[in-house]
Amino acid sequence: MAKYLFCFLSLVLLASCDTTTVSSEYKSTPNGSWDKDDIKEFQITELDSTQHYDIFINLRNDEKYAYSNIFLIAELEYPNGASVKDTLEYEMTLPDGQWLGKGSGSIKESKLWYKENIVLPVKGVYNLKIAHAMRKNGRVEGIVDLEGITDVGYKIEKHQ
Repeated sequence: MAKYLFCFLSLVLLASCDTTTVSSEYKSTPNGSWDKDDIKEFQITELDSTQHYDIFINLRNDEKYAYSNIFLIAELEYPNGASVKDTLEYEMTLPDGQWLGKGSGSIKESKLWYKENIVLPVKGVYNLKIAHAMRKNGRVEGIVDLEGITDVGYKIEKHQ
């Protein structure tokens, strides 16, 4: 009986392994509020310079998030000093207000496309910087404290 239980648990562990994920990390926001000057920075190392990757920005939000979309500024700095900076917009809800992220309870997790089928050809440390660029309609100044974003992160997967 113990032998069968061991085999079953081994199969469950093998099936739950995510072989496509190369790197992933989250950073929390203080008190579930993301300050406009709080740039989340991640160092990414040990990537295969011949492999194709998909890069995602991951956000966790709670019910305090008051908007149906989010604007982000993402910058990927290469080890050789080059960088690519993008202003991105993502939908966070359906038109009826239902969250697009996954999860149960008050926390939803959104996996947002950033770079698809990209090769990172330079060996060394890459830096990914993510900041929010939210503002109210008709306003020039940005929202200082963006309530409801609890965690900001990234995930790199091998391109399938």
